[in-house]
Formats: sequence, C-alpha cells, structure tokens
Amino acid sequence: MSSEKSTATEINAAASQGFMRPFNRVLERWIPSALTFAIVLTLIVAILAFILTGSTPVEVVTGWGEGLAGLLEFMTQMALILLFGHMLANTGPVRMLLTALARVPGSATFAYVFVFVVAALASLITWGLGLVVGALLAREIAVQARERGIKVHFPLLVAAGYSGFVVWHMGYSGSGPLTAATPDSFLSESLGGQTIPVSETIFSAWNLLGILGVIVVCAVLFFLVAPKKDAPVYELPQQVGSESFGETTDEVVTPADRIDASRILTLIIGLALAVYLIIHFAQGGGLTLDIVNWSFLALIFLLVKNPFELIRLTKSAASNVGEILLQFPLYAGILGMMSGTGLIVVFSDAIVSIANPTTFGVLALLSAGLVNFFVPSGGGQFAVQGPIMLDAANQLGVDPSIAIMAVAYGDQWTNMLQPFWALPVLAIAGLKMRDILGYTSVTFFGSGVVMAAVLLIVSL
Repeated sequence: MSSEKSTATEINAAASQGFMRPFNRVLERWIPSALTFAIVLTLIVAILAFILTGSTPVEVVTGWGEGLAGLLEFMTQMALILLFGHMLANTGPVRMLLTALARVPGSATFAYVFVFVVAALASLITWGLGLVVGALLAREIAVQARERGIKVHFPLLVAAGYSGFVVWHMGYSGSGPLTAATPDSFLSESLGGQTIPVSETIFSAWNLLGILGVIVVCAVLFFLVAPKKDAPVYELPQQVGSESFGETTDEVVTPADRIDASRILTLIIGLALAVYLIIHFAQGGGLTLDIVNWSFLALIFLLVKNPFELIRLTKSAASNVGEILLQFPLYAGILGMMSGTGLIVVFSDAIVSIANPTTFGVLALLSAGLVNFFVPSGGGQFAVQGPIMLDAANQLGVDPSIAIMAVAYGDQWTNMLQPFWALPVLAIAGLKMRDILGYTSVTFFGSGVVMAAVLLIVSL
C-alpha cells in the first residue's frame, strides 16, 4: 500500500508518461466548462455564418434568436432521461443489487474489468443510469475490497466505471438514433419527413457487433493496464465508507402523511405505465425518446416504496439537470443560425468534397469526436451536427443510418477525454479528472479503433 502522503495524482504519474502526457496536461489545464464551450461556439458559428454565407449581422442574430426555442421538447426529453436515470440508480432495489454485485470480484484485476462491464451494460440501458451506477459500484467495490484485504487502485476502478459510458449512444437511450426514430423531430426535414426505425440503428446487427467489440477490447485493456501485484496503489481513504441508502423515517401524523407513506398510489401509476407500454408495443408502436422515458418512469414508480421516497429521489437527482437545461437553448440558437443562414449547406458541401461513400462513416466519426469537445451533450451535438451529416450523406448516397450512428459513435468516443460527463462520477468518487484521465485515454484509443472499423466495414 502507498504511504498516506501519496496522492492519486502522484501514483498515477506513470499513467501519463509518454506521448499522452502533454495531451492530458493540455486537457486538464485548458478545457473550460461546458457552458463556456456553448457560449464560445455560439460566437464562432455567428462569425462563420457572417463570413461564409454573406448573411448580414441582422440575419445572423435573427436566425439565432428565432432558433432559441427550437429544441424545447427535445430539451425536456433529454433532461428527463438524466433525471430518471439518476433516480432509478438510487432506488432501494437497484442500490441493493449494486451492493451484491460489489461482492463478486475476488481480485483487484477482476474488479476493474467487472466494474467496466457492469457500467457499460447499465449505460446501454440509459446513459443517466450508467453514469451513476459506474461511480456507485466503483466506490462500493473499493469499500468491500478494503474490508477483505484486497488492494485495488481506486482511480483505475473509477476510470473503469466511467469508461462504461463509452457505449451509451449505441444503446436504448441513444439520443441521436431515437430522435431519428421520433416523428416530427428536428431531424425530420433532413430525413425528408421520414423516420429511421431503431432496427436500422441501435438494433442493427453491425451496431450490436460494435457494442460487443468495444466491451471486449476495453475489458482486455483494463486487464492489461491493471497494476502489477507489488505495484503501489491508491486505495480508498479509510474515512470513506459505503454511501448510506437505508431506511429514512418520515413523520406520519396526519391522514395526508399516511397517504404519502403508502405504496398504493405509486404502484398504481407504475402498473398503469407498464400496461400502456405493453399496449403500445403490441399495437406495433416503435421506440422513441418519449417511450424510453416512460419505461424508466414506470420502473421508478414500481420500485419506490411511497411518494415520500419518490420526492427524495427527485430532489437528489434534480441538481444534475440544471446545467443541461441552461445549455440547450444555446445549442438551439446555434442550429437556428446554421439553418437560417445556410451555413449547414456550406459545411455539408465541404464534407462531401473530401469524403466518398466508403470513407464517409469514419470521417463523420472523427468530426463528431472533435465537435464533442465543444458540444459535450449528445442531444446538443445532434442538434448542431445531425442535419449537416444527414445532408452530406444524402449527397453521397450513404445510408442515413450510417450517418446517424457515426455521429453517435463520435459523441460517445471523446467523452473519455472530455471532462463534462465525468463530473458527477468524480463527485461521487471524490477524485479529479486528472486522476483518471490516463486510464480513460486507454479506453479512448481502444474503443475508437473498434468503432472506426465497424463504420468502415458496414460502408464497404
């Protein structure tokens, strides 16, 4: 075990050696907040629209202002996915399941692989759930490993939990493919008024193989980068224990209190939602953003004990939603500027000029990965980049499902270097981004190779 004076950053120094060290240091020092990115991107797009399209300042500002309200429905859907995911992860049954899962790893090396795989599977269910599950499971495994005398490197464990997020946009809550499957979404115009069913994106054979490939490759990488038997590790501090999620007592005095303490009402709503979802799919209904949200809401109502618990979960999760709500109007304004001034056409023409039907998917992945540094919200990124890529794909004769998933892949890919979504994970773990960045960089390279290969093969 390392000395008490050793810190996670000091022990992790070796992880940042070599060619990744300068890159990691630049990210740590110079990447500002996601809100600052949204503001700067607004200014950059305004300048580009003025220069490249010949639009007047009045036309640019008008396009921006009229676009601000353009994503209100989508913004609500995204906020609910994060809210419900956080609430679901903190329900009693799910927390009990995580505690049980934390007892499974019998060695430190297996613990890193195990927490990554579980977090990845949770992220495929919903990205909000995956983020919270990864952090909570990493912390609980560290606590139980300490009690059993197993030395685990806590920053690597947290990095493994966050790395599970690298597959979220390939799964059930992927905002891009679900938006494309939703009638009258902001992508409808780019799709000629049509929709793309999730059977051609999320549940396509090539995407499912891509999910498997990413999970297997990254799991192997975590096995390989695990500290050797006698190497120093940064264990969970002694003063940190399991987060309490036991029974809380609510004062029950009045008849109204007794109603709030009863499970009957929440159970009725949960069952009603479940029945509705069964009818929806039985009648041939498809998977949309709304249906995803209602399925998570049904689970929450069925798992909570009473309205008291539901209120507590809502209050706890709500603090994670505020920054997203503030950023989306800015992304909508950016989309308004790009559409109103014709900047979308300029960008799509530029992509067409350097791509062909075979290379388009990989180039779209790379460009989406770059854009994700500036627009870290998957939904916000699709608002800005989705119409551009779909227009370019249409000009090249590329299947629009490839364009949708290429942007989705790029968005999730560089999350391993972009600190925005790591913030709630790091807050739960009590670490800083630089403590895990050396390890998430490994996930970045491994997953990137797999996703690029998938897009290249499906484009042949």
